[in-house]
Amino acid sequence: MDRKAIETIATGIGRQDNVHIITLVPNGAGYENFLALDLGPEGFNHTMGIFFSAVEAHNRANLGRSIQETVSEYKGVMKNAMGRNIRVVATLSAAFGYRESGHRGLTREEPRKINDYITGLFDMGAVTVGLSDLQGVAGEGETRNLLETILELRKGADKEKLVYHPHHVSGMQALANSRVAFGLGIRRFDASLGGTGGCVTGAPGNQPTEGLVRLFHAQGVETGLDQKKVFGLAKMVRKELYEKIPLIQSPNLPLPKSPPLPPCNHGDG
Repeated sequence: MDRKAIETIATGIGRQDNVHIITLVPNGAGYENFLALDLGPEGFNHTMGIFFSAVEAHNRANLGRSIQETVSEYKGVMKNAMGRNIRVVATLSAAFGYRESGHRGLTREEPRKINDYITGLFDMGAVTVGLSDLQGVAGEGETRNLLETILELRKGADKEKLVYHPHHVSGMQALANSRVAFGLGIRRFDASLGGTGGCVTGAPGNQPTEGLVRLFHAQGVETGLDQKKVFGLAKMVRKELYEKIPLIQSPNLPLPKSPPLPPCNHGDG
């Protein structure tokens, strides 16, 4: 998205202090735009989103350079952003693996290396770190295995700040994986109305917010959201803006069949 488009969106929405509007910043040039458009806390009050991949091949395909080069530039960006009190969230793309175009095999980074990236992002000042299943390559078992290993390596540190971010080919699979993540103590989830979004190097969309809300409500987990209104918004988005992916379009469709979710204790974040 070019600078003019970002300016148009930011001006149209205006400053909002009761929500976190995230603007992605892929590099130093993007950060210069962020500052020039007055998107920080003194202006439009946006949260800055930074991201890189856990897999070298995907980072080069998506950002056009190595992971080392990306992280090195982000360190300077983050130091400056922290001095300006800019709120920053981070996402680690392809944390569950990456399948290159034209290749059958799946490339996965070692959990210890993924944990090192997570620690580095928190050390730079990120308030949350998301683990992205970029292409929807992980089922429930793979999702459980990686998250369990990461949580064990971290010995409980910052668990309340970890985010599960599934792209998907199947909205139902993304919801089933989110159920697994919730059962392991993850309490932050990325989703989008109607499943809009995705990545040209990943899966065609994100986890549908309406499906996630319904999943949690069906299990007695309070979200603070009005399920009927969320479904109404998702229907509007799909009708007016985005009609590409077959997703959960009705609150009456069956949910993934899995054991009940554990209770959500207040101490879990």
